[in-house]
Parts: sequence; C-alpha cells; structure tokens
Amino acid sequence: MKSVLALTLLASLTPAVRILAAGDTPCCGEITPEGRRLAKVFDSMHVESLWLAHEHVNWETGRPDKDADYEGPGKSTHCSAFAASVGKRLGAYMLRPPEHGQILLASAQAKWFSSPKGQAAGWQEVPSARKAQRLANQGNLVVVVFDNPNAHKPGHIAIVRPSGKTLTELRTEGPQVIQAGQHNYQSTSTQNGFRMHAGAWPDGVRYYAHPVSQNP
Repeated sequence: MKSVLALTLLASLTPAVRILAAGDTPCCGEITPEGRRLAKVFDSMHVESLWLAHEHVNWETGRPDKDADYEGPGKSTHCSAFAASVGKRLGAYMLRPPEHGQILLASAQAKWFSSPKGQAAGWQEVPSARKAQRLANQGNLVVVVFDNPNAHKPGHIAIVRPSGKTLTELRTEGPQVIQAGQHNYQSTSTQNGFRMHAGAWPDGVRYYAHPVSQNP
C-alpha cells in the first residue's frame, strides 16, 4: 500500500520536483565490500593528525622527521606525500620520493599520471567526476589532481573516498575526498579540498584510477 501511495505522489510531482527527487538518490552506485575495505584503509592512516602542514615529514609515515625549529625547505604542505603513501599501502605506484622530491611533487604527479610511465604503471584517466566516484565506491584507487600552470607554485592532489553522496551533491561539490594540505581532511568535498588553488575547481582538476589488486 505504501509503495502504491509513493508512486502516486511521485507521479503528481512537477518535472522540476521530480528532478530534485532523483538527485537525492546516491549518484554513483552502492559502496561495495571492496569500497568499504578501501575506506577503512584511508581512515586507518589518520591524515588529520599526520602529514601536517608546516612540519617537515617522512613522506611515507607522515610523522615529523626534523626538529620543531627546522626552517628549511620541504615543510609547507604534504598532499602529494600522503597520496604517494596511500598508493604504496595499496600496491599502486605513483611518482614519489626518491624519484622526485616532495617540493612541487603534486604537479609532477599530475603530469606523470598521463605519461607513458604512468599508464604503464596501471593508471588510466577517468572522464568524469561521476565515474571517478563510482570507481572509488567499487574499491579502486582514484586520485584528483591539479597541475598548477605556474611552475613556481604548488599543484594539489587528493584521493577520492567511497561515498553515498547524491547526484545533486556531486554536481555541486564534486567527489568526496581524503587529503593532506593547508587543511587535512579525512572526508571533504573536492570543491572544498581544492579551494586554496585558483583555477582548480571545477575545470582544472583531472581524475585518474588504478585497480587495487591486493587485499588492503
């Protein structure tokens, strides 16, 4: 009886309201068991207390590796180091130390993903935000990258995390991500995560995916 009533009410809605109602359903498929395992790996890395800005850190662990009074290079932000550490944890190589230092690594990674070396390592470009979120929900490692056109300023990289967000939310704010940066977030939107980088959201970001072959 309830289902019949619901269908009757839906049929009575105006087209605009029907579109809104459709947008309130999950945009990108269910979160699979593989996606849930991926989310547990992300959460276990404690990004909100490690890879902190303004500390020089070990790229793999995110822990400070120099004294608190260190004032040299490499202590600004660590989005690319965190992403590389996630990749190593999941068996998906991406450009990282020692092949490239941590300074301006995010833009270098952005170029590398689309290079022959990146493709040979298993990375493929993803054509849309919706596809990127769907692949993450299925348990794939998906990155969002911004290659800063100014070679002297940093780009940015974040990891798409599984999410049941709606199509309306996806269109407004992009996929859900985990990231290090000026602010570290265990879960935030692409729009918010890339807000510090002029020209990034929405047209300057690109998505790349890599299958997770080993059990995380």
